[in-house]
Amino acid sequence: MQKSEIPRHKIQAFEQINFQIPFLKVEPYLPEETYFSIKNRKFQPANAYISPNRRNFYKLMHVTEGTGTLTIGLYQYLLGPGMIAFIHPDEIISWQSEGPNAEGHFCLIHPNFFDETAHMVSLFRTYPYFQPAKAVIQLSDAQSEKINQYFELIMQEERGTNEDKKQAIFLQLQLILLEAQRAGKNLADVGVTENYSYVHGFLALLESAFQTKNSSDLVKIKTAAEFAELLNVHPNYLNTLVKNQTGKTLREHIQERMLYEAKVLLKHTDWDIQTISGALGFSEQAGFAAFFHRKEKISPSLFRNSFVSAIHI
Repeated sequence: MQKSEIPRHKIQAFEQINFQIPFLKVEPYLPEETYFSIKNRKFQPANAYISPNRRNFYKLMHVTEGTGTLTIGLYQYLLGPGMIAFIHPDEIISWQSEGPNAEGHFCLIHPNFFDETAHMVSLFRTYPYFQPAKAVIQLSDAQSEKINQYFELIMQEERGTNEDKKQAIFLQLQLILLEAQRAGKNLADVGVTENYSYVHGFLALLESAFQTKNSSDLVKIKTAAEFAELLNVHPNYLNTLVKNQTGKTLREHIQERMLYEAKVLLKHTDWDIQTISGALGFSEQAGFAAFFHRKEKISPSLFRNSFVSAIHI
């Protein structure tokens, strides 16, 4: 049976990849979902560097100690104590720590966590600071302390067993958003460099090229040269910029995104292999099967069957 929504990033996996690992390898496209997570940075320190990546959940990040550079879309901010950042799903972000002792809290919230609770869905969709140009707010000492307490209360509720803990979490989240809106002092951003804008442009185009929600949605762009042409830049130059920023070449990004889409379609739809092959832009099923086997050491059919078997165990 075909699934109408194809998730891209599991919160738990994001934490495992981006926290307490010597060298970051961002994998922003994973099919399973976890809907809510909150951590204290004192005990869950972030990597010194998180390369440009995308996720499909909201993130609230409050800093009480330490500094770092946060890039959201084409806006860049220097975060320090008493600041809070709001990151909307699907925004391309990166992070560079400017020193040790980073403390505070971060909260990851998938839209499904709201369970169609109308007022929460509306609040997060319309909140003015979930925009790259307004994403960081400077708080007063009193406001920062109050927001820190709200995060601590959310952590207590999240770890507790009360049947109504989600409602309590909703209340604390609303108080965080209200307190930040009262502060209303947006931190001045610094425009990103032209080089970074090319990287952002490539990642945005890459994601938009892979929107195969039904079998008639074909992947139209899949070569480095085509992406470079759309960005009006030489492929070799774009490849160098992307490699420097993310640690991966254009080809590696494209193939990883292609492989991810193939896995999702195999797992979450009932399309036959030929249909999936065509949707991903392969002229022949054999070419798709060879690509998949080269990357995964297993055929597309066996990959799909492994999930079917697991369901019936």
